[in-house]
Amino acid sequence: MKPWKWIFLVFLIVASVMILTENRPKYRQTHNTIFSTVYNITYNSNKDLTHGIHNVMLGVDSTLSMFNTSSLLWNINNGLDNRTNQMFLTIFNMGKAVWESTGGAFDPTVAPLVNAWGFGYKHGTLPTDSQIDSILQFTGFDKIGLDSCNNVVKSDSRVMLDFSAIAKGYAVDAVAEYLKENGVTDYMVEIGGEIAVHGANGNGNKWRIGVSVPQPDTDGLQEILSVTDIAMATSGNYRNYFEKDGVMYGHTINPKTGYPAMNTLLSATVLAPTCAMADATATSFMVMGCDKALEYCTAHPEIQALLIYSKQGNTMDTLCTAGFKTLALE
Repeated sequence: MKPWKWIFLVFLIVASVMILTENRPKYRQTHNTIFSTVYNITYNSNKDLTHGIHNVMLGVDSTLSMFNTSSLLWNINNGLDNRTNQMFLTIFNMGKAVWESTGGAFDPTVAPLVNAWGFGYKHGTLPTDSQIDSILQFTGFDKIGLDSCNNVVKSDSRVMLDFSAIAKGYAVDAVAEYLKENGVTDYMVEIGGEIAVHGANGNGNKWRIGVSVPQPDTDGLQEILSVTDIAMATSGNYRNYFEKDGVMYGHTINPKTGYPAMNTLLSATVLAPTCAMADATATSFMVMGCDKALEYCTAHPEIQALLIYSKQGNTMDTLCTAGFKTLALE
């Protein structure tokens, strides 16, 4: 065989090996920002799905963001349109179900109260009792609904929806579904601390995910879980609050009273079949407090939870469901 033919043959062999290696399934990672937070996704695939993953999240933003001035939700909140799409209907109906099951502890119409307390748009001033009473007149998930054509109907034009306590979890579920549609069975999707895992990690084991210590100036972990085929979300006030006249006000507003939820609960971590459900339930628990949250878990065995609460002497303690305890590493 002539020398040039040997060179050509070697080139073909090397090129073939490179192509086969590139197309072989491997664990890939993608990182970026969305919803003013960071996402980290690990998945096992023979395809680079980075572009599609980000597009899924952009689709959620274009429907459910109350800050994106071109989103469907922005138009609904500002009375520019009342038409919906399938994503909106899914979240609206899921939110309504959680609102009912939690006795109103989860309520997406709480946005005007959140803004009044200075979080949504960072006003930083305390509302008066009369202002709160006035806003309560147009808050409540019973003041908004859908007509026979699935268009939004409000009893008061000032009613606003804020799906931030469920949309991030929904985005996690949407990315997970996109991965499954592309043949991925091993993945971890994390968006701003909300997580869904499936299959195994790169070592062939269950995924390990941590629960943060609820203190503003630490990155320590309270628990490390070994899990698969489950979603997790954590809600807490320890990194989102302000202090005025010696009183700390958390960002979780009690929709019934119009005031920040006042209880000993510092953070609630929830495990659920979907991340949207975990997200909404964790927020609800911050309003409900420890006792009612545990009662809810008893009535809803698909929900497992870790509750971290404050004690006298500036100490912390934990309560958790039996199912959650079995997943924690020693």
